[in-house]
This record gives sequence, structure tokens and C-alpha cells, in this order.
Amino acid sequence: MKDILLITPPFTQLNTPYPATAYLKGFLNTKNISAYQMDLGIEVILAMFSKEGLTAIFDSSNTQHLTPNLQRIFSLREDYIQTVDAVIAFLQGKNHTLARQICSGNFLPEASRFEQLDDMEWAFGSMGMQDKAKHLATLYLEDLSDFIVECVDENFGFSRYAERLGRSANSFDELYAHLQDDLTYIDKITLKILGNRLAEVQPKLVCISVPFPGNLYSAFRCAQFIKKNFPSIKVSMGGGFPNTELRDLKDQRVFEFFDFITLDDGELPVELLNYNIKNPNSNEFKRTFLLENNQVVYKNNTTQSDYKQSEVGTPDYSDLFLDKYISVIEIANPMHSLWSDGRWNKLTMAHGCYWGKCTFCDISLDYIKLYEPIAAQILVDRMETMIAQTGENGFHFVDEAAPPALMREVALEILRRKLTVTWWTNIRFEKSFSLDLCLLLKASGCIAVSGGLEVASDRLLELIKKGVTVEQVAQVTRNFTESGIMVHAYLMYGYPTQTVQETVDSLEMVRQLFEVGVLQSGFWHQFAMTAHSPVGLFPEEFGVIPEQNEITFANNDIQFKDKTGIDHDQFSFGLKKSLFNYMHGIGFDYTLHDWFDFKIPKTTISPDFIVSCLEKETDFGIKPSAKVIWLSGKPQTEIFTKTKKGNRWEMMKLVFFDKKETLEINLEKDKGEWLLRIIDNLAIHNQKTLTFVQLKTDFETQFDDFELFWHSKPLKKLRDFGFLLVL
Repeated sequence: MKDILLITPPFTQLNTPYPATAYLKGFLNTKNISAYQMDLGIEVILAMFSKEGLTAIFDSSNTQHLTPNLQRIFSLREDYIQTVDAVIAFLQGKNHTLARQICSGNFLPEASRFEQLDDMEWAFGSMGMQDKAKHLATLYLEDLSDFIVECVDENFGFSRYAERLGRSANSFDELYAHLQDDLTYIDKITLKILGNRLAEVQPKLVCISVPFPGNLYSAFRCAQFIKKNFPSIKVSMGGGFPNTELRDLKDQRVFEFFDFITLDDGELPVELLNYNIKNPNSNEFKRTFLLENNQVVYKNNTTQSDYKQSEVGTPDYSDLFLDKYISVIEIANPMHSLWSDGRWNKLTMAHGCYWGKCTFCDISLDYIKLYEPIAAQILVDRMETMIAQTGENGFHFVDEAAPPALMREVALEILRRKLTVTWWTNIRFEKSFSLDLCLLLKASGCIAVSGGLEVASDRLLELIKKGVTVEQVAQVTRNFTESGIMVHAYLMYGYPTQTVQETVDSLEMVRQLFEVGVLQSGFWHQFAMTAHSPVGLFPEEFGVIPEQNEITFANNDIQFKDKTGIDHDQFSFGLKKSLFNYMHGIGFDYTLHDWFDFKIPKTTISPDFIVSCLEKETDFGIKPSAKVIWLSGKPQTEIFTKTKKGNRWEMMKLVFFDKKETLEINLEKDKGEWLLRIIDNLAIHNQKTLTFVQLKTDFETQFDDFELFWHSKPLKKLRDFGFLLVL
């Protein structure tokens, strides 16, 4: 018996748990509140994609009027049933040798998803047999998904379910009507698993986390089931969807399913719900909707403040089936596959966004506007705890935008503790990311970053208040790429007042960034106007006319008319097709109009614009406060005598080693001894660091002209070898 059952409803990710319930459970541990968590999504997927599950799916399918592709899948049903358990085990990392059979070409049944292979076969040379097999197995699952959507349950998707019903549903009517219908095929699987777990756990409170519109329908189905079959259990909804969409909730019918809906950070609201259930006379709530006298009321009457990020505990992944998640690879791009391949522990470096100005973003909401970084030592403590619990040393920091200074401190702390970790995060492409900082991040285990380039137009970037230019983005992505860190760019089209010419020019910028190799992955999003962004709050300032609807349920995405009258939808296919090719290193010689089936203007961007950006000098001097960091170990030394024109003086040869190379430099003996002392002081395990000005002062107690020494040829070689300056 537990106090609380935490649920993520179907579906989010196949490869790793969505972290909300793990965050909450970690907090509840600090309050001695017992909790059990489950990811219904992965449990339902595993029930469906098994020998027993597929047999039932084919037996219950509607096979009238099948397309040739669906007829092929149905005719090969015995092959799918025979292979599915082995394929799932392989994708769970339990059966590596199956990769050879999968890649042989005669093991998996193939339908329409495999037709793209002729164009992509070459791409796996750099990714290897295991990744190629994962990709083929992913196509196999997608073929089965196509069959399920057409013949069993039209709402199915691997990372969403009935998403349409949750997208900007200003009224609850349509979703409510669907909830009165008979259970779908997937509903029955979901609720059977849920019923068994409720009987085992016997919670007093069920908290359902709804991160996305594609989880909403299943969340209501689960709540409906609990109300009918376990009426004594209280049910609450929280998570990203209510935080952004349900802030104007008025429809009483929602509370036929849920007792409470909480907003924003969930720690204190859930703690108070738990206390109120145990103490019925208590009436303190934090940011909570509930029904009183048949009216929806919002209560925020507690005097308690939200917990600091240092107080919320370490995410706890216990109870989740960590060894049963499925790694898939949808396209042959190493950066793009990070979202679907591998098990990642999720952490956050800072609550909110340190920039907090982008006009398309929900900067009026707490999850963005309340910025609170977490100390590096606490973060790495949490990393070590999670490694011990999960056995995984991969981390995805899910920040809105990780702060560069905190990334630096986290990297240093990882190196001091000699941890072996792999991590990636979301950033802003700001100039703080020098090559030296990127090298430090790489040394600590950073493999990738993702960030918003958005519209790749300086006029629009200024309108967005992004705080970067295309030139700056090119230079920063170059620094990451040269240090061995992959880069993914979020791209946007259809921003208010964006012209056709700007869309074409933005695509040309993106083409050049991929062609020169400073971007490895990207994704185009069409601009969506949200109710809590500056564009949504002040549409007249951005030249858009919103369509006003009465709000009784969800309110986030707002339909609007751009005063330019441009149909931005028409660009979607061409932008995404071109990007797909660029991510595979092909198509750069195509003219831009080749990607579209309608006439577009010629680009106004010079064909060498990005190259010229990268050729510009970006080092405008050294800041005195920059930290000096030494990443390598102690060198071997040898004293020798140098003779020139009858003059003799003692020299020191220093030989440095890193994992790949050996570096040899010669210095005058006294300067070599000074450098040895400094290197010893700067050893990464030392908590003490020196600033550039402190290093200069130390040098000039013995010698003259530090700048001349710093820019000398031996020191330049050493700086390329791990003698770094980071802000």
C-alpha cells in the first residue's frame, strides 16, 4: 500500500521514461511520502508488440478494403508474430547477435516503410551494424503501426495517442463525447494494466502527469476507470499540458474525472493534496483547480512557498521498467537519433530560462520566467546517485537553455570527480561558447547540444528577441563541431511578418550551415502562436489577428491570420524534404526551387555567406576574469644545454601526452619550471582555479612581458593541447 501512485499515460517515448514522475518521486522521498510510479506507455507498447499481443491485433483487425500494403502485412502476419519477441528483445539491448540476421535482409518481413532503403543504404557505413539493425527494426515496427492505425485503432502512435483531441481544445465537448464511446482496443489494454497495478499498490491518491496533448485522452480514460472501479481513490492531473493549456479552465464536467488539477511545479501542490486527503479538515492548496458547490474554483491559499531547486531531491527512477525500454533509430543521423536511441537519465541544471525574452515562448509562465540555477556540486551529486540507482551513465539535461557558466562548472566538477558520463543538453547559441569552453565540455563527456536558430534571418531574430545573429550562430556551431560535439538546430518558418523571400533565404542559410559541416541535425517547426507568449499576449505588435474563441477548457495554441496573407503551410514539405537530405550529407547541389512544386524567388544570400562568417576573427582579446584550466597530466621533462653564437643556456624539454597525441615543447629552464608549478596548481582535481590576470601577475613576479610569452609558439601549441581559457 502506497500513499500515491504516479502515472505517465500513453504515449511519450519508447527509449527512456518521461522524467516528471521520477522528479516527483524523488521529492516525495524527502518528505517520507510513499509513492509508486508507472509508465503506462511502455507497458502498453510491450503488451501490444509481443507474440500474444500481435496475434490478438491481427485477429481483431478489420481486413475489409485493405490497400495492397496492408494486405501484404496481413498476409505476412505469421512472420510478424514469429519475429516480434526477438526484435523487441534486440531493441531492448538483450540480443545483440540478432543484428546480423536483421541486416541479412531475409529475417524481417518488409512492407512500405522499407521502400526508402534504396536511398539510404550508404548511410550506415558510419553508424555500424547495430545501428543499421536498429533502423531496420524501427521500420518493421512502423509498418506494424501503419496496420494498427488503419485496421485496429486510428488513434495509435508510438509517441502519442488521440493527439488531435487534445490540441487546442477550447471546448471540452468533443473529448467528452469520445469518453462516452466504447473503449478502443488500446484503451482495453491500458485499463487492464492499470487495474492490476491499482489493486497491487492500493494508493489513496493517483497523480497523472500529462506532458503533451497526445497523453490527454488516455489520462481522462484512466481517471474515468478509477472513478468507476476505485471510487475511494482521489485523482489529480498535473504536468506540461495543464500548466500551459488549462489555466483558464471553467468546464465542470472535467471534474467528473479528476478531483484536482494542479499547475506549474508539482512538489508543493502534491504534498498538500496528500496532506488534505489524510487530514480532511485541512483546506490548504497550492495552484489547484477543484470543484466546490458545482463550480470550478482555483485555490492558491497556502502561505507556504515553493521549494528551492536544491530542496527537491534527486529524481528517483525506481519502479520503472528501465531494462525494457526500446531504442529505435528513425533516420540514419547520429545526432537525430539521440531522442529515440539509448536510455537517458533526465536532469535539469536550472529551473526556467536565464534569457527569458523570446517572443514566441511562454515567458509569462513560471516554468520559463522563474530562473533558478542549481549548484554544480549538487547537480553532480545527483548524477552520482542516479548512476548508482539506474546503472546508466548517460544524462540528458532537459533545460529550456542551459547556462554556459553553469555548464562550465558542471564540467569541471565531473572532471574533478573523475566520473565517466555522457551528456547532452539544450542551449542558446551565444558567444560565451568559445572553442576553449567547448573543449572543456567535450572533455567532461558532452556529446551534443541542441539550440534554436529559429528563422535564420537577422531581421526576424531581432524581432524574436533571440539575442543572436546568424553569423554568431555559425561561429558557435563551428566551435562545438571542432571540439567534437554534435549540433542540432531548431528551425522555424511562418513567424509573423516573415516574407517568402525570408523563408527562402533562411533555407539557404541552413543549407550552407550543413554544407560546411557545422550543423549535424535540425528540425523545422511551423510557428505556433501561444496564449502565454508575447506574440499571443500582444498580437497587434506583431502584425497578426487572433481568432477569438470562448475558452472553457484548453487555451494555448491560438489560430491567427498574418497580415501578410502568406500561406506558410505550402513550404512545409519542401523545407522538411531538403533538411532530410542535408542531414544525410546530400542534396547541396540542388537549387532551392528543386525542393518545391511551386515557384519561389531566388535567394538573396551570397553562396559563401557562412564561409565568410567563419573566416572572421572572433577573438577580441582575453578577459582578465577568464579561468585558466589545464586538462592534461604532468609532462615528462629533460634538461639540456642550448648553444648559439658562443652563448650557452639551460633549456627544458617538456613532453605532454593525451589520449591521441604527443606534444613536445622547449622552454628556457626557469620558465619551464614556472610552467610545471602552474600546471601542478591547475590540476583539475584542485578546487582552486586561476584567472588569466592572476596567471599574468604570477608570471611577472619572475619574468617580463607575459603577453609575449602567452602568444609564443610553444604556448600556442600548449593551448591547443588543453591549456584552456574559459569565461
